[in-house]
Amino acid sequence: MADGWMLLASGVANISPLFALLTLVLVLAVLVSLVLVRFKQSLLVGYLLCGVFIGNTGLLALVGTGRGDPVIYNLAEIGVVLLMFTLGIEFSLGELRHLWRTALIGGSVQVGLTAFIAGLAASWLGFPVADSIVLGIAVALSSTAVAMKSFQDFGQQNNPGARASLGIALFQDILVILVFLVMPSLYRDDEGGLVSNIALAVGKGIAFLAGAWLLGRYGITPLLHAVARTRSRELFTLTVIGLCAGVAIAGGALDLSLALGAFAAGLVVSESIYSHRILSDILPFKDLFLAIFFVSVGLLIDLSVVAGEWQRVLLGSVAILSIKGVIVFAVLKVLQLPGRSALLAAGSLASTGEFSLVLIGKAGGYRPFDPATEQILLVCTAVTMAAVPSLMRLSSPFGKWLENKRLLAAHQMLPKSLNPGKVIKQLADHAIICGYGPVGRALNEALIRCGVDTLVLELNSDTVRALKIAGQPVLFADATHPEALDLAGIQRARLVAFTFPAVEMTCAAVPLVRERNPAIYIFGRAKFTKEVNRLLELGVQVIHDERESAVAMVRAAISSYERPDIDPEKVVHEAMEQEG
Repeated sequence: MADGWMLLASGVANISPLFALLTLVLVLAVLVSLVLVRFKQSLLVGYLLCGVFIGNTGLLALVGTGRGDPVIYNLAEIGVVLLMFTLGIEFSLGELRHLWRTALIGGSVQVGLTAFIAGLAASWLGFPVADSIVLGIAVALSSTAVAMKSFQDFGQQNNPGARASLGIALFQDILVILVFLVMPSLYRDDEGGLVSNIALAVGKGIAFLAGAWLLGRYGITPLLHAVARTRSRELFTLTVIGLCAGVAIAGGALDLSLALGAFAAGLVVSESIYSHRILSDILPFKDLFLAIFFVSVGLLIDLSVVAGEWQRVLLGSVAILSIKGVIVFAVLKVLQLPGRSALLAAGSLASTGEFSLVLIGKAGGYRPFDPATEQILLVCTAVTMAAVPSLMRLSSPFGKWLENKRLLAAHQMLPKSLNPGKVIKQLADHAIICGYGPVGRALNEALIRCGVDTLVLELNSDTVRALKIAGQPVLFADATHPEALDLAGIQRARLVAFTFPAVEMTCAAVPLVRERNPAIYIFGRAKFTKEVNRLLELGVQVIHDERESAVAMVRAAISSYERPDIDPEKVVHEAMEQEG
């Protein structure tokens, strides 16, 4: 047995530590997540617990690494870069215009009050000024990933509380970028002065973002046009990943951090017609690296240290959840959000988040925290994020109880300033038209004349640009991608029509559609009889091209003879019955 373990250890020693650690992380993340799903907890919490388990059971030694190994930090950095890239893509100036009141007023008040209270507490505990500022801002940030994922899991994406949370999250995202820029100046001890250093850092950041925008408009966007015309999914995905990495490296080379570079890369394409296609392509990668990031955070938690500081961990977690929850609720009530929606938003934003961890990690790089303090900060973040789904789940019954006690108004209308208007995310009972050839165009125009909202999924970039200009809701997306269907609001749609005769693509997409919306009407096209049978087995209402062509040709041919004794429709019916 001992010889067997020695052979195993020697074999592992010949494997790359990065690959071995990644394998261990992925396998255990699946197992832990299965347990969390059963108890209806966030998968992100499962990833954290997975990291804690690996880091505290000696499994790291099996793959030739340790808690302080650079491989772990490299994994975390990759996760942060991809998170920031996705954040840049999802950052929408259109959303910000619709939610400006919540973002500007609600976000600034929430962040300002929370950061002030947390920073004051840090200063009272003896932290230096720079650390107190960073810690205050870190506590003010919330976990956008956990909050938005929880809204999706609960089917509350269109709840006013979700929109309000999004507005505050947009403000927090902007703040993160600003803090990334000024953090080096906060910790720099030179004769230049704090104000001048911050001004220089902000100036460099603005110049970099402006340069990235110019590059995107006159370099990257034409490149994406050329790649899109190839219709190659692999080449498009490769181009997107290369774009993220290239601009991130440029930001790092200018001493602005890889994270800011990645955000700029996402921002470049956020307002282009390709943003939804990029999101649908990149989301699986985002989920993978998000998992790796949260596992890497868990790897840094040392339970032996936490066990001696559990009282401070408990006190810190309760304080964060209570103070942030109360502030968010109060701010949204001032903005006249309905009571239950405000409670839901407060629960979603009560935790600290992934970028809190990033800021704490960066601050530790300039001036390391003592091990006990670092562990307390890490565990408080993990605990508060784990509490978010439960807080959101309890917000509705708690809101009803408050209403019954007359401590909360039972009915309130959402103010117009929080109404984002009619955008793709708010479409409901709509028709999704996949493909905009002659059939798709005719169907779209007919449905619009009948007053039906439509959304087009199309892979021809020229067509998408034309539809955008015409004001037609459209996504540059592949209907066989589950992420594209989610972006199109398939769960809320009445019907989906595959207007192209590519049966293989339709067959690939139908199970994904049914999984998300079992009651939806699905229409498809087929050229040949055997293809009709395949689609019928999937429950698709089929338009048979050959049959429809035969009907049209028989009707036209009989009508050309102008014989009053012959009914063209009767002949068509008999001919089709004979055809079977």
